[in-house]
Amino acid sequence: MTHTPWAVAAAATTLLLFVKSAATYSPYPTATINAGIVVGTTTSVSPGATVVNQFLGVRFAAPPRRFTPAQRSQPWLQPLKTDQRGPACIQQFSYPEDYRNLSIMLLNTPAPEESEDCLFLNVFAPATPATGKGRAVLFWIYGGGLWLGHAGHPFYDGSYFAANEDVIVVSANYRTNVFGFPNSPELPLQDRNIGFLDQRFALDWVQRNIHAFGGDPSKVTLFGESAGAFSIDALLTSYPKGTSPPFRAAILESGQLSYRGNPSPGKPYPDGRPAWDALAAALNCTTQQSNVTCIAAAPAATIKDIIERGALSFTPTVDNKTYLSDLAHARTSGDIVRIPILIGTTANEGRLIAIGQNNVTAYLQNTLGPGPNPNLVAKIAAAYPAGSTEFPTAYDAIAQMETDVSFRCGAALVANDTAAIGIPSWRFMFNATFPNTQRIPTGRAYHTTELEIVFSTFPRENATAEEFALSDYMRGTWARFAKNPEAGPGWGAIGEVDRDVAVFQNGNEHMKLIDQSELDERCAVWREVLVGR
Repeated sequence: MTHTPWAVAAAATTLLLFVKSAATYSPYPTATINAGIVVGTTTSVSPGATVVNQFLGVRFAAPPRRFTPAQRSQPWLQPLKTDQRGPACIQQFSYPEDYRNLSIMLLNTPAPEESEDCLFLNVFAPATPATGKGRAVLFWIYGGGLWLGHAGHPFYDGSYFAANEDVIVVSANYRTNVFGFPNSPELPLQDRNIGFLDQRFALDWVQRNIHAFGGDPSKVTLFGESAGAFSIDALLTSYPKGTSPPFRAAILESGQLSYRGNPSPGKPYPDGRPAWDALAAALNCTTQQSNVTCIAAAPAATIKDIIERGALSFTPTVDNKTYLSDLAHARTSGDIVRIPILIGTTANEGRLIAIGQNNVTAYLQNTLGPGPNPNLVAKIAAAYPAGSTEFPTAYDAIAQMETDVSFRCGAALVANDTAAIGIPSWRFMFNATFPNTQRIPTGRAYHTTELEIVFSTFPRENATAEEFALSDYMRGTWARFAKNPEAGPGWGAIGEVDRDVAVFQNGNEHMKLIDQSELDERCAVWREVLVGR
């Protein structure tokens, strides 16, 4: 997206609207940040037609150079319009066709413009002046497997948070796939996780600039889903005890990075070097020249086509700065900064990821890695008997296996490990369904289905009073935690009470409390996979 300065007369008008350093109540709110003045827009949010200031497509870094960490942008001399979301970073929607189309339908509709010049963020703030040192800030990190995703998706509109909870929401783009995690041995080790570095750069921008929008930089809470939660776990574990990170609390939805299982317990992502080599070969990069130089010169559209058709998997590199070699050990040893967490999953995560899978043996062999222990395979299969009343089909069994091994059991481990070292930890499960948010035929509370409820961005057509009420309750819970993390979201912390998991559900009672044992009964069969013992 190209930002063009306003004409002199318009600039003079907007300058008159500027008061001190906070965003002002005006149809064209302004804020002065380090790089200059930005001019946003407003929206009205029901109930009460509450006015929210939106600053959309704010540049938080200079146009990036390919395979290079973000740098600060140059100042601008005239007020800059920030009333449209910036382009997404280059996306990777890999084949086969059915998987690609499903990903596009869920996470890329409507499709945004894509560009390598994508380091923009959005700020949603109440239009009324802040009091005291400023409002609490929720910093959103989107999911997408570190392959895709963008901050401008309609799901992630922070206006309802700002209007109803008196908080500020910031959502920032970060580079993914080969553009964010290139895995090249030619790059300095500390510069290879470009996507993680983008996230940190945006958090640094918040520390330097959020006061201009009425926010308090000492009251930042991270929240993210799926790969966004992966990213948060990487952040939580990479700041040693006694350090001062640019956030004070974290909410992890449907993801963590400490217990991945495949390819082996306690180990980081698989090596992404083969994907880099495959891309270089597809571009006819020769051994006589630098692959980085060769790939950096190729058109982005060509690279995108190659990595999508080849389903090339670019993953974070262990640099022991943004991504540790053993996140679980860092946490259990107590050598992480004290950050209260709220972590949870949906009830049926795997019903999205397991679509099309109908062979339990094949699923387990893929999940457990090469040469799985036959006894372990049999034990796991016996815990999820396909053809039973609980699991009528192989797909039903596989979907629950995926829910447990990739989401629920790992979340339980992270929650309990955190509590065991004296850091407050709360846990939740989302188990509600509404017809207007069901986008796959297998239904239930599948992976991603809570997003529109948390942000209150669900379709208003055919929405029910129950849906509005649950959304209000969950959004309020997230905001309550952000405002006072030590006090928690409204129920007992892990280890403090018996019923320590909040279940968000359909019905007049939006939340009930249950004991962890009711959720985690099958996690014992996955312990060898996730923990290694």
